[in-house]
Amino acid sequence: MGGGNRPGRPPKGRTPRPGGDGGTATGGSDGGSGGSDGGSGGTDGGSAGTPVAGAGGSDAGSGGEAMGGGAGNDGMMHWVGTWGTSPQLTEEHNNPPNPPGLANNTLRQIVYVSIGGSTLRVQFSNAFGNSPVTINAAHIALATNGSGIDPSTDVGLTFEGSPSVTIPAGQEVFSDPFEFALPQQTKVAVSIYFGQTSNTVVTGHPGSRTTSYIQTGNAVSAESMSSPAMTDHWYILTGIDVMAPTTSKAVVTLGDSITDGRGSTTNGNDRWPDVLSRRLRENSATAGVAVLNMGVGGNTVLTGGLGPTARARFDRDVLEQRGVRWVIVLEGVNDLGNTGNPQQVADQLIAAYQEFIDKAHAKGLLIYGVPILPFGKNTGYFTPDREAARQKVNEWIRTSGKFDAVIDLDEAVRDPNNPQNLRAEYDTGDGLHLNQTGLKAMADAIDLSLFTE
Repeated sequence: MGGGNRPGRPPKGRTPRPGGDGGTATGGSDGGSGGSDGGSGGTDGGSAGTPVAGAGGSDAGSGGEAMGGGAGNDGMMHWVGTWGTSPQLTEEHNNPPNPPGLANNTLRQIVYVSIGGSTLRVQFSNAFGNSPVTINAAHIALATNGSGIDPSTDVGLTFEGSPSVTIPAGQEVFSDPFEFALPQQTKVAVSIYFGQTSNTVVTGHPGSRTTSYIQTGNAVSAESMSSPAMTDHWYILTGIDVMAPTTSKAVVTLGDSITDGRGSTTNGNDRWPDVLSRRLRENSATAGVAVLNMGVGGNTVLTGGLGPTARARFDRDVLEQRGVRWVIVLEGVNDLGNTGNPQQVADQLIAAYQEFIDKAHAKGLLIYGVPILPFGKNTGYFTPDREAARQKVNEWIRTSGKFDAVIDLDEAVRDPNNPQNLRAEYDTGDGLHLNQTGLKAMADAIDLSLFTE
């Protein structure tokens, strides 16, 4: 159950657009007190080239038909994000290993894309830095095992024709579009050889659940790295876009560590958005749908938490992603679990959801609400008043008719005999986060027909 209740349809007079390419984004530790990936029971918690700051690259590109894109092709193409992550200021204990550090060394990061394509561009961010980041060289290749790549697929990136670029503090860049045979549902390695770069104030995504590798010197084309430093975090890299038919669109999953992947397997790519992506790929009607995971461990909707709040990052992480048509919102448990005034927070969450709905509809997107999942066995979060607030919020999500559909994952994962708790077989043991079985159950409960509209 839980897959696709539709209490509300798009408001009369609002014709959903096919989903915009968005502009360029402007712009967790897995720990932290109280946030959903740590604390007491929380949810996750060279020479410079021409600066290309915040411009986002060209949408022109050289075309190229997406591999495994959506059914049908009217000849029109657009950028669609095939992989993305939500950047934040990396906390000190999650900074890159030092030694060796990033400066004058190579960082190789492995990411798992959703849809394929033959023309790509890569996004790098220094949004939270306080000094420039210099990329002396950046390469992309299909990943093999560990730090390994298939060298026959290795391609060097350029930035306005230059192999190097300096990203000013607070800015981000796209590479130039380039040709690359990218299969769907595959791992790619992005290798960055840095010049001058801070190792203490770094834009990144701590909850990567994926191992990254740092090798001294320039190793962007190395088939594998020799005795690299390793860390399970991403830095600087924030997105990969493919040029795809306009029939191909993306869904953004906005959430906290439950979405970011707490409880999943490191390097296993079994977060619930990953499982959803594979289900979409295997269904002919949704094979062209990309999934962009914008979960942030320890994140909140309103105030506090880790990383920018969902309200603060909604434009960047949802509206400004490329090719987006749908957004799934599953967030609010950290707000409820850390408040002394749960009824007030419930009202504020409802107001924030309405803000998200209004923004999504103004952009022509469909937005789907997910009731907040149970946390009854989490002693750091649960109180009867917080449970009452969760029920109030969930009642609004289910019955207000404001969301375009409700994906009732609360129903899918709660204990039917004790609905304030997760099913025991889905619980990691903290009463809040789901294990691999539970994450798969979440993805399996989603009605794929929601992504054919």
